[in-house]
Amino acid sequence: MERKTKKQKLHIKTGDTVKVISGDDKGKTGKVLSVDTEKSRAYVEGINMITKHVKPTAAKPQGGIEKKEAALHISNLMLVDPKTGEATRTGRKAGENGKLVRYSKKTGEVING
Repeated sequence: MERKTKKQKLHIKTGDTVKVISGDDKGKTGKVLSVDTEKSRAYVEGINMITKHVKPTAAKPQGGIEKKEAALHISNLMLVDPKTGEATRTGRKAGENGKLVRYSKKTGEVING
């Protein structure tokens, strides 16, 4: 019998600006490129860069070494409030049409996105 796992709601979404709160890149901010909900990890632009050795292919006959972003666990990321520009914790509450919306716990304002 196959078990269905409930898709986890995360406090960040693709396109959000986030601040890294722990790890080698602590204190840096960047834009979220993508979120992996299964593993609770996110790819942030310019953060947690790794070097990847690429074999020569038809598309890249030269091959070489590429720098690219590696995934970070979302517990190490904190959403940056678009209005104040500071990192804030987020909560959820019912919006105008009964749908859940994210809000900043610092200012109490709804975060669009």
